[in-house]
Amino acid sequence: MSTTPPNDSARKKVTTRTFHLKKQRSEPITMLSAYDYPTALAVDKAGIDSILVGDSLGMVVLGYENTIPVTMEDMLHHCKAVARGATIPLLVGDMPFMSYQSTWDKALDNAGRFLKEAGMDAVKLEGGRERAEVVRRIVDAGIPVMGHLGLTPQSVHAFGGFRAQGKTAEAAKRLVEDARILQEAGAFSIVLEAVPAQLAELISKELAIPTIGIGAGIGCDGQVLVIHDLIGQFDRFVPSFVKQYAQTHQIVLEAIQSFREEVNAGSFPTDEHSIFMKAEEWEALLDALRTDD
Repeated sequence: MSTTPPNDSARKKVTTRTFHLKKQRSEPITMLSAYDYPTALAVDKAGIDSILVGDSLGMVVLGYENTIPVTMEDMLHHCKAVARGATIPLLVGDMPFMSYQSTWDKALDNAGRFLKEAGMDAVKLEGGRERAEVVRRIVDAGIPVMGHLGLTPQSVHAFGGFRAQGKTAEAAKRLVEDARILQEAGAFSIVLEAVPAQLAELISKELAIPTIGIGAGIGCDGQVLVIHDLIGQFDRFVPSFVKQYAQTHQIVLEAIQSFREEVNAGSFPTDEHSIFMKAEEWEALLDALRTDD
């Protein structure tokens, strides 16, 4: 596997148009989540097409059981940090629970904050036909919208847990219809999460806009993962569709344990990790203290 980063000088800012061109050329789209400046730097340097500042930060960064408690202020705070670290990827801010469901005016104002205050290029919101009008209004205001169908985490209580969606013919047909509706409403792309691979491929082939899969098989136009899952940093659970490319939680844990053991044993810090005054300055200090006494 190549670890050579792309030539930054040859890279151009990824836009929604880039997404559409990639679909037309059958070029896969890569997307990862990020929630802070150093992670955004790494994702950008690795040549990933898009960064999603997802409300999944509620679980993997803030320690909540689900995404429901995440606020607009939480999202804007983390989006700003990511925008400082990433210049090339398309930056997508996740609209949190109840930031777009109550009124169209509130949804439009909140969507605008992601671009105006937080440096995002687009927003993402969950839902199908029931969100079509709000998608249309946000898009009409000049704000690109990414849709999200299938397992929509903000509906975890309605689903009765984190469950795959679209597994029956009736449910699958509804998802196909919802995808068509979101495209018609102006969404530039749609995330398909935890849906059967055959269904995701069917939707991807039918739509003119690209699909981004997470737990939706190889037939999507792109793939996204939560960065903490990909690098093995989040150890509470690992979704079945995740491939862990590293196990950093264990590495970090072992480093912290080594620090504790060395401090307890008196072997850290050593002279190498300490600062010293010049001998003459030290002697001058001691002389001054003796004189004061």
